[in-house]
Amino acid sequence: MGVVYHSNHFIWFEVGRVELLRQLGFSYRDMEAKDKCFIAVAEAKCRYRAPVRYDEEILVRTQLLNVRDAVIHFGYELRRAEDGTLLADGETTHIVTNADMKITALPEKYLNVFRAAVGKRNGKLS
Repeated sequence: MGVVYHSNHFIWFEVGRVELLRQLGFSYRDMEAKDKCFIAVAEAKCRYRAPVRYDEEILVRTQLLNVRDAVIHFGYELRRAEDGTLLADGETTHIVTNADMKITALPEKYLNVFRAAVGKRNGKLS
């Protein structure tokens, strides 16, 4: 069919999420290793708007939609780089856990940064 497999959209969402954290000044790897803070996916949605063709350059736009003490909600857009066409949009909801996968509050240093970033578009990748 000449289009990328639908599950790749969720991989691009993850890449956008990781890049957004990097743009906010820290890495997800450091959250896990240094602070024993994990953000586990509790729900994921994607609405496919137009096909993504093989070898097509896309832009991934990621933003924080909402942040609570133990829940983080991200939004995503996938756009064709050539003309800006919306290819897909989606959301993921994450729960904050410790190393034992028990729900815990997001450490204050991350919570403050996340709350300041809510609603701002970041994580632009191509």
